[in-house]
Amino acid sequence: MQAEDFTEGKVLLIDKPLTWSSFQAVNKLKYVLKRKFNLSKRFKIGHAGTLDPLATGLLIICTGKFTKKINEIQAQEKEYTGTILLGATTPSYDLETEVDQTFPTEHITEVLLQETLPQFTGEILQKPPVFSAIKKDGKRLYEHARAGEEVEIEARKTTIYEFELTRIALPEVDFRVKCSKGTYIRSLAHDFGKALHSGGHLTALRRTKIGTYDVADAISPNEFEEKINHED
Repeated sequence: MQAEDFTEGKVLLIDKPLTWSSFQAVNKLKYVLKRKFNLSKRFKIGHAGTLDPLATGLLIICTGKFTKKINEIQAQEKEYTGTILLGATTPSYDLETEVDQTFPTEHITEVLLQETLPQFTGEILQKPPVFSAIKKDGKRLYEHARAGEEVEIEARKTTIYEFELTRIALPEVDFRVKCSKGTYIRSLAHDFGKALHSGGHLTALRRTKIGTYDVADAISPNEFEEKINHED
């Protein structure tokens, strides 16, 4: 590949590792490409949809002129798989923060789980987690949360196309979900636990698809570096 391939534009499929931020993944590719092809400081590169550091999976990175495609890619439906731990909540709705409340789970059966799923398909209202990057009063919500400030978060409309449980090993359940842009899977885990008259938080999350792009075709940032450096 030549420098022009990346300045003219490419869509790169990256399998983001656990604990990496999306920003770190973009920076890694930017560093690799600039060093290999001696690209200018004005070289454009960006991702089409953030993944939390505690999530893994498909991160689409666009370069050069293809950065114009980012909004179009972000708008496509997404698919995730993951694990919800029932019986406990955390302020961040995932493992970023410690458990703050525990609830009984003895009443939860496979029948109750399956009966509760339909509440979370179709167009639903959900509140983003207080530990999220949405701005409120000029500050990101997680900045308010870390400062111990209470903020009113408005519920937003989102669409869940499919929501199924793929493993039930109470208090854990594995799931697969297909959803629209702007859906918070952490909020889905929290709200699902609440609907079961218990609690719930996300303990694992993997993005598997964005539109027709599939994580099966993605490579890690380190594999990308190896591939680029071994090309003539």
